[in-house]
Amino acid sequence: MDKKVRGKTFIVAGPSGVGKGTILKKLFETHDLYYSVSATTRDPREGEVDGVHYHFLSVEEFRAMIAEDALLEHAEYAGNYYGTPKRYVDEAMDAGRDVILEIEMQGARQVCAKRPETIRIFIAPPSWEELERRLVNRGTDAPEKIAQRLRQARVELENAGEYDYMVVNETVEKAAEEVAAILCAEHCRVDGRLEEILKK
Repeated sequence: MDKKVRGKTFIVAGPSGVGKGTILKKLFETHDLYYSVSATTRDPREGEVDGVHYHFLSVEEFRAMIAEDALLEHAEYAGNYYGTPKRYVDEAMDAGRDVILEIEMQGARQVCAKRPETIRIFIAPPSWEELERRLVNRGTDAPEKIAQRLRQARVELENAGEYDYMVVNETVEKAAEEVAAILCAEHCRVDGRLEEILKK
């Protein structure tokens, strides 16, 4: 029996309001991908399911994972820990599935420091004005919060050169197609293909 080709890990990042979640939802309609579920020490909100929305852990359990180097990345935010467990990512990759990590810039840097082969995709807005419009039209944030998100977006855009690919989200359909094309291209790299052939 042929050995299953190991999956790859892809980071999808970009400013708040750029449409990352919508693009990924479209992508998951046509691709069998593993969406990495983060671990957190915050309490579950109503309707959240352990292992589906987050892996809910105690502070002691989370700190033990940090000590055991069992996380690809982690951070503390608003008094709670958040992080990406290695175990589930590796299990999915070993099963031949590509893994999607939807994480912010600092987390992406941590992951790539540990696993430089990780492919980084930055989702960008068509223009600064369009990003502002999308954030305002969501109607979920106060003006001060929107201003904060825009300041962070400026930092993220200024550091987009750290990523391997940039996809401009003009339409969800086109952006999802471009992300799918990146996934395909990465699996067609010569080094990976030769390794597959020589193993058979």
